[in-house]
Amino acid sequence: MAVHWGIDLGGTKIEGVVLADGEAEPRCRLRLPTEQEQGYRHIVGQIHRLVEQMAAQTGLQPAAIGVGTPGVLDPQTQTLKNSNTLCLNGQPLKADLEQALGVPLELANDANCFALAEARLGAGKGAETVFGIIMGTGVGGGVVVRERVLYGCQGIAGEWGHNVLDPEGPECYCGKRGCVEKFLAGPALREYYAGLAGAALPLPEIAQRCERDPHAAATMQRLTAYFGRAIAYLINILDPHVIVIGGGVSNVELLYTAGLRAAAPYVFNNRLETRVVKNQLGDSAGVFGAAMLVA
Repeated sequence: MAVHWGIDLGGTKIEGVVLADGEAEPRCRLRLPTEQEQGYRHIVGQIHRLVEQMAAQTGLQPAAIGVGTPGVLDPQTQTLKNSNTLCLNGQPLKADLEQALGVPLELANDANCFALAEARLGAGKGAETVFGIIMGTGVGGGVVVRERVLYGCQGIAGEWGHNVLDPEGPECYCGKRGCVEKFLAGPALREYYAGLAGAALPLPEIAQRCERDPHAAATMQRLTAYFGRAIAYLINILDPHVIVIGGGVSNVELLYTAGLRAAAPYVFNNRLETRVVKNQLGDSAGVFGAAMLVA
């Protein structure tokens, strides 16, 4: 029976899973804190410790490991780039982990892993082309065609979160202004609401208050308007059969109603047929997708 190992490297936690073909439940699923403030070498060490714990719990040794990362491995330099865990940028993460772990690795952006898992097991199952969106602390995306991740020439396929919607908009960590991420990510929505209302609220509460709170209503209207425009642009270029949304913002139900109505006028077609759906795998998608990289 084939067994597949996956690691999901996040900004606050590192999660590992061992999946076996034909088994509904993972052989093991463990987490350690990332502790990124202690630097790059510490993160490599934490991944090594996690793999040792997984081996001890399962009594198995990996033949290969799939790793989902923030950012992406540059195909030319073989170093990580575009990561919001900044200490990873410019580092030869794949080579260093292969040396530390003694097994070959397959790396992919965390949004690619999310998209792959949802395409094979979740809300996009059976679709020829799936675009996976993560709208949480940041905004990312991944493209899966016939159950295979599309990386692109520069390794940035699907990175719609850093398309510019408004060049005069808020400054983004990537160095540009007005990126999709600065309008659609959870922190950006909370910040916008707080600027209007003078008080901070969690996003679920903002969404619940929109019928009685004009500041919440304005925040949700802004979200759906920018969401509609942003997904229309990617639909016009890729024309995916399914768009699957994950991350905390995916729970805002207005995305699937008002957000789609906002998208329709910008789509180069006389109707919007693309299915836009909420994820089915929840927080399992990233680490399951990482394991599928080596399945």
